[in-house]
This record gives sequence, structure tokens and C-alpha cells, in this order.
Amino acid sequence: MTGPRETLARLRQGDAPNADALRDFASGLADGSVSDAQAGAFAMGVCRTPLTPEGRAALTRAMRDGGEVMEWDLPGPVIDKHSTGGVGDCVSLILAPALAVCGAFVPMISGRGLGHTGGTLDKLSAIPGFRTEMQTDEVQAIVRRVGCAIVGATGDIAPADRRLYAVRDVTGTVESLDLIVASILSKKLAEGPEALVLDVKTGSGAFMADPKAARGLAQALVETAQANGVMTSAILTDMSQPAATSCGNALEVISAMEALTEPGARRSERLVTLVKSLGGEALALGGLVPDADIGAERIGTALSSGAAAEVFGRMAAAQGAPADFLERWRDRLPAAPVVAELRADHPGVVSEIDARALGEIVVDLGGGRRREDDTIDPAVGLSHIVQLGAVVTEGQPLARIHAAESDVAEVAAARVAEAITMESGAVTPPPLVQETLR
Repeated sequence: MTGPRETLARLRQGDAPNADALRDFASGLADGSVSDAQAGAFAMGVCRTPLTPEGRAALTRAMRDGGEVMEWDLPGPVIDKHSTGGVGDCVSLILAPALAVCGAFVPMISGRGLGHTGGTLDKLSAIPGFRTEMQTDEVQAIVRRVGCAIVGATGDIAPADRRLYAVRDVTGTVESLDLIVASILSKKLAEGPEALVLDVKTGSGAFMADPKAARGLAQALVETAQANGVMTSAILTDMSQPAATSCGNALEVISAMEALTEPGARRSERLVTLVKSLGGEALALGGLVPDADIGAERIGTALSSGAAAEVFGRMAAAQGAPADFLERWRDRLPAAPVVAELRADHPGVVSEIDARALGEIVVDLGGGRRREDDTIDPAVGLSHIVQLGAVVTEGQPLARIHAAESDVAEVAAARVAEAITMESGAVTPPPLVQETLR
């Protein structure tokens, strides 16, 4: 057995630890024999001395195996999706039930938001009574009965990651590729999936805005997951504007429900395209369809037929939401007392949207967190956000601001105006789906 001091000494000397040393260190993180100081030193050491691909896979596997790993006996493949985070990204709420309609079983472990990117669990918590914290046996029962569940990680899932994640922010090591990969995949692989599709975002609203860095992360995630026996693809997607036309927890639930229940003009086609692209790839990875294009068609049918909406309603009820949520979701969701409309003061074509700035505005409205213990107002945010390439006339609405107070809405509206740039000529938005790595 390699002790933590020896592993740290090797890192200090610029020598990446081998698989056995990484396994032992991860075990120490999980059982508490590695101290917080040693965890911080390890995080800093990995930043200075990156791991080999084999070492990264070994660390991920050890962090997964240090806790509970779900086991399944189901009549279909266990499939999941992970997003690296963005603004207005409510894809999971639509994709999980759509995959279930198509024969997959989806035990989706998600997280809460921190900073400008929203969290799936926060969106679901805007639904009255919806429980995102439950034990593994209850999660598995819901997945068997309904086909999907969206929950937070229990304390028994990847405890080593929980220890390491806590020190990354205070040690300035959040952006370590090796630690990002191990953190994401140790929890996702603990679900026991057969296939995993990764939505790696790039652009102004993404966690990793630089395209080259985002592609490097996508490649590392795919290689690491596949090295641990899970069929995996990563799709690079554009986050130079919000994924949906809304940002904010209850507002994004509305966007998701419109996509599930209203296949006409209300729903965001950009959001639906993203769901179909990720879902099609996931179904192909899981062996449920011959290729991703056919899979995307199946996902589209699950949405347009209303079948995915029915599954969402059953999942929500199983997780504590009102039994009639699917029929009365507009009445059930919280609404902000102040809704202000931002209108264009001159004509033009929308050429740029600072998606990160929009996310920050939502946080300042009270719809996100700066610290993990911050309280969220689920009703506030932005809706009806204009999209890139839109031709705008003078006086046309650019966005709606949902706020707790009028003066706060006024300040937010001015900031939204600064985040949206217009030009006189035609604008071609970047492609939503940029590349698939397999």
C-alpha cells in the first residue's frame, strides 16, 4: 500500500503517481485517513503534475469504488447524460423522460447550481414537493417503475469526490482537467450505466468557454469513461446564448414543460434540437437504435406524442410533486411579483449575447448562489430572451425580467441591455451542435 505522504512526495518531485498509489489515496479520502491538508496538497500537486490518461482512469475508478455503486437487473439499458453546465440549460428535465419512453432506464444524478450556471436540482426544487434527496433503494425503485429519476448524490456515492471537491475551490484547483474528469465521472459511473452521453459546452455562458479547452475536456471524459467500461460519447455544443429562452429555476421548468406539452410555437426549438441530438446519441450508444439520427427521430416522437410528458408527470409524482402537476403545471409554479419588459431602443440584428452575464444577472436577482449556503428565490430570472440572428425592430421586446422588487428589475433590465449587442447587417449564429467525439 502506498501512503499519502509518498504519493504527495512523488507529485512534488514532478512524478505522476501510478494506479495503485492513486487507488490508495482515493480510498484514504473516502475513509477519512487522508487529512484535509493532504487532500489540498494532492489537488495542488495534480495541477502541477498532471496525471497520465491511465492514472486519470484509475483515480476515477477508485473514487467511484470508494462508495456505493448501483447494480441493475432491468429489461433495457441504463443510460445517462451529463452537461458541463451552462445558462438556461434545462435539457435534463426533458431528456430523461424522453429516453425512458424509448426503452432506456435513467438514474440521473445531478447537482445544484453555483455561480452563473444553474443546477438541475434547483430547477426541480421549484416544483412544490419535488424531492431530489432520497436513498439509493428508493431511486432504484422509481427508475424500475417509471423509467427515470433525477436526484442528488447520496452521502454514499463517491465520498472521495465530496472530500476532494470541498478543497478544490479554496486551493485554486477547480480548473484541473484531471480533477474535473474524476469528479464528474466518479458520480456518473456510480450509477452503473451502460452508456453515457456528455454535453460539453463552449462559448460565453459555458464553464469552459474556450473551444480548445472544451474539446480537451470532452476527449478526456470520453477516454476515461470508456477505459472504465462505459460506452461514451461527447457532443460539443454552443453556449454563446442560453440553451432555452429562459434563465431562472421556475422559468426554466416552464421552458421544459412547454417542450414536453406544447409542440407548437411556444417551445424553444433550440432547446428541443439539443434534446434530440443528445438523446439520439444516447439511444445509439445504448443499442436501442442503429444510429444517432434514428435515435433523434425517436426522441422527437416521444416529445410530439406527449409520451415523454406523461413519464415526466409520473416521475414528478413519484418524487413528491402534486399528482396533477402535468395538468396544472402553470398554476403550480411560483411567479415573481414584478415582471418588467426590456424593449429595443433601436432596430438591428442580434449579433452577440453575453450568456455568462445573463447568468450573473439571474444570480443577482436571487435566482442562484455565490456560496453553497445561499438561499434561492425560484421565481426570479429572465424569460423570452431574444436569440442570435433575430431581426429586431425599435420597441420590440428583447427579454422579460422577473424580480422580487421593481427597482431590482430596473437595474437588471439595464444590465440585460448591455449583454445584448445588435448590428445592422445579417448575422449567422454558430452551429448548436459542433462536433461529436466517440
